[in-house]
Amino acid sequence: MPVRPLLSLAALLLLAACSTSIDAPGAPRVTRPGSYPEPLLALGDSNVHDPSMVKTGNGTYLIAYTGANIRLKTSADRETWTDAGAAFPDGTPWTAEYTPGNPDLWAPDISYHDGRYQLYYSASTFGSHHSAIFLATSPSGAPGSWTDRGLVIESRTSDDFNAIDPNLFVDGTGRWWLTFGSFWTGIKQIELDPATGLRTGDTMTALATRGDTAIEAPYLVEHGGYYYLWVSFDRCCQGAASTYRTMVGRSTSPNGPFADRDGTPMTAGGGTEVLAGHDDVHGPGHEAVFSDDDGDLLVYHYYADSGSPYLGIDPIAYDEAGWPFVH
Repeated sequence: MPVRPLLSLAALLLLAACSTSIDAPGAPRVTRPGSYPEPLLALGDSNVHDPSMVKTGNGTYLIAYTGANIRLKTSADRETWTDAGAAFPDGTPWTAEYTPGNPDLWAPDISYHDGRYQLYYSASTFGSHHSAIFLATSPSGAPGSWTDRGLVIESRTSDDFNAIDPNLFVDGTGRWWLTFGSFWTGIKQIELDPATGLRTGDTMTALATRGDTAIEAPYLVEHGGYYYLWVSFDRCCQGAASTYRTMVGRSTSPNGPFADRDGTPMTAGGGTEVLAGHDDVHGPGHEAVFSDDDGDLLVYHYYADSGSPYLGIDPIAYDEAGWPFVH
């Protein structure tokens, strides 16, 4: 399928110098395109679903994604990817209650804090909200180096939320927040203990909902004094028939309330579209925001015409009002 060549930092700056609209105060100028861009070029083994990316201490890139015992891929340049195997090559018997007979684990969120890699991931089956989010840590991020740190939160069939799609956010004061959720009553947030990475207290905050319409895959980031809550709307996991699209709202607090560009609260179905299906890119979603030397990047999966999922990466810029777009 057609993909754009990967732009170097120099090329991005040249593009910025020739454009007309403002990204943010003091930032390069980037023009909002008239249509959604093609994903940056991804070579090698780029089949992924629900990707999350981190940069390692030696400057290489590591992606964790949905698959048997959590799958990993590596890249030296963010362009050519190589399969690295499973995070847990010996399996995860502690998740068996939530994934009977199935080794697939979902939607890992990988990051680096306090000298170790943190991996939050979910265990569930389709159509069920008997689900759980677990934490593992590693000194290197390498396959087989991960240590189970235990259950963070679970949901049972009597609950009105679903414990999947975790994302860790550490705020400027050092407090840790886990944002998660899907369907039912939507996106939730709990506080974590930075010492353990596990839940502290019993407060759960509702951040976004669409009633009985699909919303999932939250990702929380800070930029320019705002906290942006990225989510995916509509249907995932239907191959080329997927209707996933990537949405965003923002707040002046990491705990909300979040609203879209028109002022509609995300607790009332609000969300501003940033990326949707176009041409032979179907259902782009389960997004993560990754900050690299050349700026913020939207990392996501999409489906090709064949129905196979692939890694998508697009640069993010911000308009004069501070709203993000991809280019």
